[in-house]
Amino acid sequence: MPETIRVLLVDDQKLIREGLQTLMELQPDIDVVGEAENGLEALAKYEELTPNVILMDIRMPEMDGVTATREIITRWPGALVIILTTFDDDQYVFEGLRAGAQGYMLKDVSGSEIAAAIRTVAAGGTLIEPSVARKVVAEFARLTPAVPPPDDELIDELSEREAEILGLMANGLTNKEIAQQLFLAEGTVKNYVSNVLRKLDARDRTQAILKAQELGIV
Repeated sequence: MPETIRVLLVDDQKLIREGLQTLMELQPDIDVVGEAENGLEALAKYEELTPNVILMDIRMPEMDGVTATREIITRWPGALVIILTTFDDDQYVFEGLRAGAQGYMLKDVSGSEIAAAIRTVAAGGTLIEPSVARKVVAEFARLTPAVPPPDDELIDELSEREAEILGLMANGLTNKEIAQQLFLAEGTVKNYVSNVLRKLDARDRTQAILKAQELGIV
């Protein structure tokens, strides 16, 4: 993770951009290097500024956040995007995650939570708020076309403990919360999560949960 995380703010409301910038200015390791008011402008700004992380709104004129996320990650596979949205209104968020966004947050979170999310994603992690993770998985399941019966061979590769941890991941628990619930060390849980990602051939927790949902494992 870079010492200073360069952030691009993308939102069609100037007031929100200004508010986010003010909050991020309080963080010594985060630097807002640019703003964009729609997806088209975000593409140009990303090419110009090459930020480490993008905070991306969904509903915007000219080009929405889902399309912009897909375009940016297609052109620059290393791009990191956190979607900021209102869950009840922005159903496009699910397609945004499919497009490759690494984070999903509600707009009513605190500045410190947004800063923490930026650091997590910049360090190579993913973040979906636990309070809505189950809803996200359920919505993906609803939108996903019918799939063949579960792959029994794949399911057998997961140990009983790994399957248990996968279920808790699907319920939105963090590694720390899983460790507390199962009376395990957080480092041990992290190792189990890594094994689950490897066995499901998933790049991150979100993809692992979605794949497990499609296979009928959770």
